[in-house]
Amino acid sequence: MGRTDPQSPILWFSEISKDDVALVGGKNANLGEMLRAGVPVPPGFAVTAHAYRTFLAHAGVATRLTRLLQRIDPRDLKALHEAASEIQEMIRRAQMPSDLAEAIREAYRRLGSELGERDPYVAVRSSATAEDLPTASFAGQQETYLNVRGADDLLDKVRGCFASLFTPRAIAYRTQKGFDHERVYLSVAVQKMVNSRASGVMFTLHPVTGDKDVIVIEGTWGLGELVVRGEVTPDEYVVRKTDLAIASQRVSRKGKRMVRAGTGNAVETVPPPQQEQPALTEEQIRTLARLGLRLEEHYGAALDIEWALDADDGNLYIVQCRPETVWSAREADARGQFIGPAQQRVEATRAATRKVEVAAERVPLVRGLAASPGLAAGDVRIVLDVAHIDQFQSGEILVTEMTTPDWVPAMLKAAAIVTNSGGMTSHAAIVSRELGVPCVVGTGNATEVLRTGQTVTVDGGNGIVYEGILPEAVRQPQVSAPTPTVVPEPVPVTGTKILVNLGVPDRAEDVAALPADGVGLMRQEFIIATYIGDHPLALIERGEGDRYVDRLADGIARVARAFAPRPVVLRLSDFKTNEYRELRGGEAFEPTEENPMLGWRGASRYVDPVFERAFDLELRAILRVRNEMALRNVWVMVPFVRTVKELGRVLDLMRTRGLERGPDFKIWMMCEVPSNVILADRFAPLVDGFSVGSNDLTQLILGVDRESGRLSALFDERDEAVLRAIRHVIRTCHRFGTTVSICGQAPSVYPEMTEALVRAGIDSVSVNPDAVVRTRRLVAQIEQRLLLERCVHPERAPDSEPDGGMG
Repeated sequence: MGRTDPQSPILWFSEISKDDVALVGGKNANLGEMLRAGVPVPPGFAVTAHAYRTFLAHAGVATRLTRLLQRIDPRDLKALHEAASEIQEMIRRAQMPSDLAEAIREAYRRLGSELGERDPYVAVRSSATAEDLPTASFAGQQETYLNVRGADDLLDKVRGCFASLFTPRAIAYRTQKGFDHERVYLSVAVQKMVNSRASGVMFTLHPVTGDKDVIVIEGTWGLGELVVRGEVTPDEYVVRKTDLAIASQRVSRKGKRMVRAGTGNAVETVPPPQQEQPALTEEQIRTLARLGLRLEEHYGAALDIEWALDADDGNLYIVQCRPETVWSAREADARGQFIGPAQQRVEATRAATRKVEVAAERVPLVRGLAASPGLAAGDVRIVLDVAHIDQFQSGEILVTEMTTPDWVPAMLKAAAIVTNSGGMTSHAAIVSRELGVPCVVGTGNATEVLRTGQTVTVDGGNGIVYEGILPEAVRQPQVSAPTPTVVPEPVPVTGTKILVNLGVPDRAEDVAALPADGVGLMRQEFIIATYIGDHPLALIERGEGDRYVDRLADGIARVARAFAPRPVVLRLSDFKTNEYRELRGGEAFEPTEENPMLGWRGASRYVDPVFERAFDLELRAILRVRNEMALRNVWVMVPFVRTVKELGRVLDLMRTRGLERGPDFKIWMMCEVPSNVILADRFAPLVDGFSVGSNDLTQLILGVDRESGRLSALFDERDEAVLRAIRHVIRTCHRFGTTVSICGQAPSVYPEMTEALVRAGIDSVSVNPDAVVRTRRLVAQIEQRLLLERCVHPERAPDSEPDGGMG
């Protein structure tokens, strides 16, 4: 094989190797290298970095591009977006040189001929490169298009990949890192689109034990995305390297799969007879193992490999490989670095099988606020940046400054959570209580006192972190989470509805088994952070708005199905700017605010021209769930409404999308701003229900920062000023036939507040899953007491508490 021609616009994977990153980018170079190792890779070719430079030069955009890039200030978001939009539009509209266009068409025809198809489906992926900048991989920042078909569509998508080098996010990243925009080039991979009958991962050592004598293969039906999400448990096969015998196998029930659907993907139910069948035959397992051995020998290291079984030709393909990092890192005495998602799934087993040594003394290391009760023992992992949560392993103690919604993937796996800052209503506290995970917040110094790898016991009920493993932590499960599906005895019927707060769809089936009348608060931002991860405006800019709608609808539907026919009140997105910035691509769209809690959030976002396109994606997802999926038990709640006019504008936007109040579609609003209380008579006629957000309402009535650990003693939802405000809202709303609920933390924590609310006539109380049963019993007792009191003293009004003249 001769030397690769650096001036060629097209290079086939068979022509390139790991030494050609400067010509075709890292992604393409690795595909070529795997072919050299003699393993089957989906066939295809690279549109080279030289082709990209030729395209810019011929299109006459190079000079304009230089001028626009030179005047960009990434701190000026408006100017950055305007320049990026102009550059991308300029590239997308540019005429491709005829010889380059024909070279791509000819390569596509040749690929089709090799595959025996006239217009084969292909994946079109960006593969960024940079001369003299070996660290400039820019992974995940450029465009990928799947299920592309036809030469014209292919040329359009190649231009789209070229243009994606100049998204606001990519420009800001290069500027921040000091990279020269005009020395970063783009190659494009055009590759047979594998129509996966099955797919999965393979390790050339055992990811749990580090045993180098075996290969471990995981597989599921369809694409592997549902395994990554945690919605499907894959099969597992352990193969001996010496004779390729299958030492053990675990076949899981795989109830659904993701498959090709036109130019996208869709989730479908696996036919019942196939659900418990193995995704691979014994011969296919051994074939994969042989390929794994070949790659391990070629690269000289243990590998983490992705594979796919094509439904069209029946062939197994290797689609990606990378060095295995967990055990390699441990051998290099660098524990805790570069932990990959596939390895994280097995860390719980590792933690459960280790020898337990009980601490001889009770030595407190850190003290803070008791945010979520329970005991948990485990190893500390300090994570200071959400970008590094992939290092976190199941069963560890998460120690950080504070969490936001995009930390949920790690929180789901944590034995306990400890934070430096935050109060009882901080994100970490709220989510921990919902998940039943012990939590201590507001320690001030946990990240300084504790160290990664240190074994501790977290006492979430008393706000203390102890050295070592306490005896009582051994006698109970590692995580003292409630078991929602177990209701020890019948629960009473109540006139006041008992609803449940829910944020994580993965818990929907368990929580739905509780004696709750529905979901009073479904936090949409947790779905966005966990199921999507990207800023909606970034996806819109990349032409992937439909992906946002699909995944958001899937998350909502999962909860709605579990609770049907009981209502699910979905709170529209209520990220603050600092939380939106943490989503992928968010830094290019979000301003920096001194006080995000009182900034650009809630209803104000939806009616802002900058964000209105993103809000429209939310409405489309809700429509899909209610109409296409026929889950009409989904209602909507508008958060953080400041003015009556603002609410009216939000309702108008919803109406234009076909979401209008009716017999089976209710619209609620959060009552969390003092203006909602003062003007309750103006807001109430516009909605079907109020839901008191006691956390924000208390913060704004008392002027106490709910995130402040120092002021936590002053933050009390039971304060008379807060209770008077809520009583006024209940009386006013009932005059208009508008219901009132409460979804803040207070009823889950304070029985006396629940009694005050029931006495005031509240229609429903929404609490955390672990508080549903006891709250229902408490409310039943209160209602019985009220009935007896009225029988004995009929002259007394149900609620004789003063309201400060607001009634």
